[in-house]
This record gives sequence, C-alpha cells and structure tokens, in this order.
Amino acid sequence: MRLSRLQVIGAAALFSTGGAAIKGTSYTGIPEGLEVAGFRSGIGALVIALVLPASRRGWTWRTWAVGAAYAATVILFVLANKQTTSANAIFLQSAAPLYVLVAGVVVLRERVRRPDVLLMLVLVAGLSLFLVDPGDAVATAPDPALGNALAAASGVTWAATLLGLRWLGRGAGGAGGAAGATVTGNLIAAAICIPTAIPPTGDAADWLLIAYLGVAQIGLAYVLLTSAVRHVPAFEVSLLLLVEPALNPVWSWIVHGERPGGAAIAGGLLILGATAAKVALDGRRGTTTALEPPTPAAPP
Repeated sequence: MRLSRLQVIGAAALFSTGGAAIKGTSYTGIPEGLEVAGFRSGIGALVIALVLPASRRGWTWRTWAVGAAYAATVILFVLANKQTTSANAIFLQSAAPLYVLVAGVVVLRERVRRPDVLLMLVLVAGLSLFLVDPGDAVATAPDPALGNALAAASGVTWAATLLGLRWLGRGAGGAGGAAGATVTGNLIAAAICIPTAIPPTGDAADWLLIAYLGVAQIGLAYVLLTSAVRHVPAFEVSLLLLVEPALNPVWSWIVHGERPGGAAIAGGLLILGATAAKVALDGRRGTTTALEPPTPAAPP
C-alpha cells in the first residue's frame, strides 16, 4: 500500500510539471500553444497505447465521445498556460467539481445535500477572485484575462470528461474504456493541432521538452496512476492527486520566476480547500467523489 501511495504522489508530481514545461517551449505557431498541445498529445497517446494493452481494445463511439471532451481539455489547458500563470490555469481547472455538481442537479436531477451547496458557494467565491483580479501581464503570462477564460473552460470540459469516464466505467469496457478514452482524446487533440505545426517552428530544446511532456508528464504519470489505483481507495487517490495543483505553480516559480498574484493564491486556496473537504466527506460517506471516476484518468 505504501508503494502504491508513493506511485500516486509520483504521478501527481509528474502531472504538476506540465505548466512549467509548456511555458518553457518557444514554438511560434499561431495560436500559440497549438503546436505544443498537438505533439505532446501525439506522443502521450503512443506511450499509453504501447504500455497499456487494455487501452487499445474495445473502442466504441462512447470512447470517442469521451475522448473528444478530454481532447478539448488538453488543448485548452495548454493554451491557457501560454497566456496566464500556471497557478491561474491549474486552480481554475481544479474547479471542475463545481461543474460536476451543477450537471448532477440540472441534467441528472440529483438531490443536493447541504454540504454540496456549501462547496458550490466556496468554489464560486474562489472563481470570483480570478474575475476581480485576473493578474498583471508578464513575459510568461502575456494575457491573463484570456488565459483565465481558457482555463475556466478547461475546467468545464474536464468535468465533462470525468462524467464521461464514469459513464464508460459502468459499461463493459471498465478500466480499458477509460484508458481508451485517454488515448482517443490525445489522438483527437493531435489530429486537430499538429496540422497547425507544419512546418514545425521549434528548436532542439523545444523538442526535448515536448518529448518530456509526452513520455513522462502524460505517459509515465498515467502508467504510475493506473498501477497504483487498484490498491488505494478512490477518495485517497483524489486527495493525493491534489499534490498536482499544489506543486504546479511552484515549478513555474522555480524555473521561470513566475509569481501568482494575491487574488490567485486566495482563490486557489479556496478551490483546493473546498475540493479536499469534498473528497474527504465523500470518503466518509463511502460515495464516489466528484474528482475520481471508477477508473483512473490522466489529468491534463
């Protein structure tokens, strides 16, 4: 069990390096970031498909539908990181539980518990801080308002992905269906973005970063998570994966000197605190948490 927990933490740590690595690339394609998203996803899909045989089997139209939501998430996340700070991008995406709860009420007509209402209010308060103060433009975050909007949109598509993975997990595909959706999503993202990178504009350093993003930050991290999740309770996996949004801004600060604003830090603490409380509460109830589908999914 201890090794499995360390694997989850290792996966979260690898996921957390995405913002700093994305910002380190110097591709000049328009819109900036599409090249990174395309090559990163293409390599990531290849790694996951090679290492996890189950991800290559049982694809249906459902696999592609959930994959489309995942593709939108990975593209929006990369574009957001190119325009706003890593902290803003990951914190805004981490508000996905709010959209999952809203979808449950509006679409599925689920009953809302009092703690869920409180969670929604705290998440809305955290999101509002990014609207009040989107942050100042700096070299690594040239258009914070645009980046924040893209990051918020990636939170919506990530929530749709999580709901879709639950949908797949209840069917015959099981874990293979979830892994397959991750592969198809990355393939869709690559198919959309790579044509914008012809001819490629990156140098050797850019290609090394792309290789790292595809092989380690997506591929290796997902393999670690898939191996560990069989032995660690879902609610505990969700709590351990919060290491990702906690570390993400740290790497960008160390590598690029990027400092998030006070409002972003406050909003992020509200979002992460409310999410952690929700996961812990769901764990006590023995119910599925909004952040953890029945089978593991690779965060963007």
